[in-house]
Amino acid sequence: MKAIIPLKASIFKVFFLIVLVLCMTSCRKINPIENSFKNQAFVITEKEETETYFFISTANASKSIISKSQIAQQKSSDAIVQELGKRIEIQENQVLDEVSKMAAMKLIVITEINATHKRDLYNLIDAKGSDFNDVYLNAMKEALSDQIELFETISRETNDKQILELVLRFLPEQYKLLRETERIRKQNV
Repeated sequence: MKAIIPLKASIFKVFFLIVLVLCMTSCRKINPIENSFKNQAFVITEKEETETYFFISTANASKSIISKSQIAQQKSSDAIVQELGKRIEIQENQVLDEVSKMAAMKLIVITEINATHKRDLYNLIDAKGSDFNDVYLNAMKEALSDQIELFETISRETNDKQILELVLRFLPEQYKLLRETERIRKQNV
């Protein structure tokens, strides 16, 4: 009888270990399925990556243009340049607002990732007198050209209806502001 109790305990331990090993192996078989579902949930396609880049780049470009235009409205002695700065600021605020709304709907967080436009802002702040208008108009021409290029690139690379509508709505006005900036720049030379 005393020999039977340790034998039952040994059998029970072996049975318990077998059940434990089976449970662990079955959990490992389920885990790859879970991982594949998780991976599919966070897979970013090239299209999504392109759209994310567009939203972030456009928002950063708009913020930069707004800052430059606000400085122009304060520092420029030329009423034409001040008016241009005001119109550009209004337009860019609309672009920024729309891009931010669309990015939020797509769960994209826009933060200022690169601050390359800071050098332009410093150059603009440091400019004095008549040099200011030249520096501002050149910086604005370059910034608007870059933003137009972003709009044209995304329009070729995406089929997203909302993005295409955004581009169609704002691109003609961007061209108009660029032409006006160039015209004023040539008049000031």
